[in-house]
Amino acid sequence: MQSNILIIGGNGTVGKTIALIFKSRNPHHQVFIGGRRTGKSANDLLVDVTKPDTFQTLLDHQIHLIILSVNDQEDYILRFAIENKIDYLDITKPTPDLMNAYELAKKQRINSRIVFSSGWMGGIVSGLTNTLPGQINKVQLFVYYSIKDLAGESSAHFMAENVAKPFFMYKNNQPFSVKHFLNSELFEYSFGIGKRTAYNFDVPDLYILNKIEKIPDVTVKMTYNSKFVTWLLGAFQSMRIFSILSLKERRMIFGSSGKGDQSVFDIVISGHMGNKTISLKSTNGQAELTALSAVLHAEKLLGSEKHDNRIYFSHQLHEPHDLMNSLNAYESIHIETIE
Repeated sequence: MQSNILIIGGNGTVGKTIALIFKSRNPHHQVFIGGRRTGKSANDLLVDVTKPDTFQTLLDHQIHLIILSVNDQEDYILRFAIENKIDYLDITKPTPDLMNAYELAKKQRINSRIVFSSGWMGGIVSGLTNTLPGQINKVQLFVYYSIKDLAGESSAHFMAENVAKPFFMYKNNQPFSVKHFLNSELFEYSFGIGKRTAYNFDVPDLYILNKIEKIPDVTVKMTYNSKFVTWLLGAFQSMRIFSILSLKERRMIFGSSGKGDQSVFDIVISGHMGNKTISLKSTNGQAELTALSAVLHAEKLLGSEKHDNRIYFSHQLHEPHDLMNSLNAYESIHIETIE
């Protein structure tokens, strides 16, 4: 059966990649692109997340699934999807916005599938983590970020806006306040990257793994491909330079984007049934990996499996090993596991 899919923010880096991958894998579905300006095609729709009066076009075109790849800070699209019983998949929210949106959705009567997929690289970390059977006690996510990679501006804006603000990691189910680029730790990254100094980094997986998956200890740290840049950001934070820079100046620091590079992360998992490290590399970078993750989640919503009308975090749409196999089957993705 054909469904009508709308990718809001579909003219951005990740949105374009979602459309490309989705259409190549699902040619029988109709894909519309939503943006702040009208396009050249009948499939280009004017949808501005800050202007709810532009949303009528979703009903006019009988949209079945919204994929949101631009940050809707006021949750206008989320409210519209719930009110009009439209399936919804959001890959964009930073942790505070995700928490607010989840609380908002829980207070509503849900008659469609509302999916939050704002974890690292499209919300796949929790799904991979759950491939370790039994109770999980501790998860450490180590992110390798290349400044040469092609990145959308939303992630840069998030870092600029939040780099000087504290956030929470978790130990023994208790939140402890930290800041980005402090508390360095030496970690042996996979795929030949080697030992790198990694610093605190805020991603929604901290909240998802502790509050949703009930894992007591959760931390996330990251390193840049440039050791100098990693050290410099740590020095800026320790000397509180980020606190005195303007938002414009912070955006200049984090706003650069390259033409593409590999994206790597390692998940170190400890549980009652043992320990496991899952390492993933996307040779085509974070934009493609995030887009592919969104497509895999969308395919679950559109597939023959029955998912009830309720709120989900995206990993809950998949069996853990099925998600890993789907990722591993994609030609630019490589996964290694050590148990």
